[in-house]
Amino acid sequence: MTTEHQIAGNILTKAVTLDGKKRFTEALICYQEGLHILMGVLQNETNPEAKVKYRARISEYMSRAEKIKEYVETEKDKDSYHEQIIIENDSSGHSYATVFGRFLDSSVNEIEIDDPYVRIFHQFQNLVKFYELAVKSCSNLKSITLTTIANGNEQDQWFDQMKVELTRFKVKMNVTYSPTLHDREIRLDNGWIIKIGRGLDYFKAPASKVAVGTFDMDLRKCHETTVDIFHKKTIRKRYG
Repeated sequence: MTTEHQIAGNILTKAVTLDGKKRFTEALICYQEGLHILMGVLQNETNPEAKVKYRARISEYMSRAEKIKEYVETEKDKDSYHEQIIIENDSSGHSYATVFGRFLDSSVNEIEIDDPYVRIFHQFQNLVKFYELAVKSCSNLKSITLTTIANGNEQDQWFDQMKVELTRFKVKMNVTYSPTLHDREIRLDNGWIIKIGRGLDYFKAPASKVAVGTFDMDLRKCHETTVDIFHKKTIRKRYG
């Protein structure tokens, strides 16, 4: 068995697992990635019997991927798509890129974030990590609007610095304050809505300054939280 075959098998096994959990947008990406690798294996295979087996597997996975794609598009058209991710306590592998990075692409021009608690340093760091992912992934990003609860002068200073940094990427950052804000939600103008129970602050502090996971958030342990993902054709704006 070739290394490529093993890689494709692992990815497709993950796709099936995600499919079973109804995490369809994640499953679809894994099906597509696994199929791409498996088709490369087929092209390089010289054994006729093995070719038949590969074609059968490819056909099976491709059929399922097409059904998932059709289902997602149908549910999006009905404004009824919903997918849920459970992040367990002390689990890892849940960076922003992994959890919702697939929705951040060139179709995003505006992002709105509702998060009442951006007060202490690590919460500002979380916001910067999100901004880094957004500016790398969304080539047409024009603005990010954050709604939070006011917490004094130091908070304003950090936000002012962030605004300056984002101008390097031609992105305007807006900050609005709401003393009654409770919801935590990210809205993308391509229709995707990500609701995270703990907002962006679901990572635990690293065990030490040199702990693995200090910088790679996929290796960082997490607090327990739930992520609900929706799609709406028209995204409401908190502020016009």
